[in-house]
Amino acid sequence: MRRHWNGRRRNTRVGNDRRNACRSSRDVIRHNTATGFVVHGDATLLHWHHRVQAWLPPGGHVEPNEDPVQAVLREVHEETGLSVEVVPAQGQRTRFATVQRIEAPRTVLIEDVHDEKVGAHQHIDMIYYTRVITDGGNGDARPEAPAGWRWVTAQELREGTELENAAGVREAPPDDVRALGLEAIAAAGGDLGRR
Repeated sequence: MRRHWNGRRRNTRVGNDRRNACRSSRDVIRHNTATGFVVHGDATLLHWHHRVQAWLPPGGHVEPNEDPVQAVLREVHEETGLSVEVVPAQGQRTRFATVQRIEAPRTVLIEDVHDEKVGAHQHIDMIYYTRVITDGGNGDARPEAPAGWRWVTAQELREGTELENAAGVREAPPDDVRALGLEAIAAAGGDLGRR
């Protein structure tokens, strides 16, 4: 089920060739994906994606007969074990008698991807901001990060702090992950720790 950002990671000849191949093709294969920045307090949940070689939030493909909100909630739960809710965007919440309205993504990214199964293709990635649903039993305590995941604070995102992965390699999250992570924390009402 994973994933995106691989074609955009590094400014390498191979990466550029993949991007150019994907853009120059008349028959670009595109997959719909959904990503959820999981927020609790002043932090968002990231993991080191070994194939992509970058710190990423949870997400994956939108399955047949699934809307993107269902997909992001499912992907977050499958990957982290956490139950989350989508942070609604500000705006008019008119209800309609004959149609259902679902939450729109905060943004949509087109990500060039190359993998061994599909080859060069693109992900149309619908980005949602989510927050952990708590039972109220542990107060404001942040849930323990699942194995392989790490809570990354707003300060770490803002400063571009290099995070250590399981192999001992230190690397900062990519710019888009940092910027969207900060937006997600702010949208979910988290303390950005600005001093």
